[in-house]
Amino acid sequence: MTDQSRQIAALLHEAGETHHLVYRIVDGDDPDWASWYGDWLINLSELPQILGATPVRSELVWLLVTLDKEYTKADPGTAWPQWYAERVVERFTADPR
Repeated sequence: MTDQSRQIAALLHEAGETHHLVYRIVDGDDPDWASWYGDWLINLSELPQILGATPVRSELVWLLVTLDKEYTKADPGTAWPQWYAERVVERFTADPR
């Protein structure tokens, strides 16, 4: 795992914990979770600085939904933040560090 991936995995973990706190009244249940994550990651985290560019929000939301489906199907045995982070780096950087 690259340094970029580690940093993004930490942000995804933080986003997950924050989302769960915000949606605590429904135990984290949010059918539109990817939109919330996308907004938080772009506007309230260091994701754009880590990637070296700001992703288009709709593309990030699409990627998160896609990754959720792939992760559920693959059951890779890796924590979801790490698994997602590697793919976020792959998608949004030309030269992953």
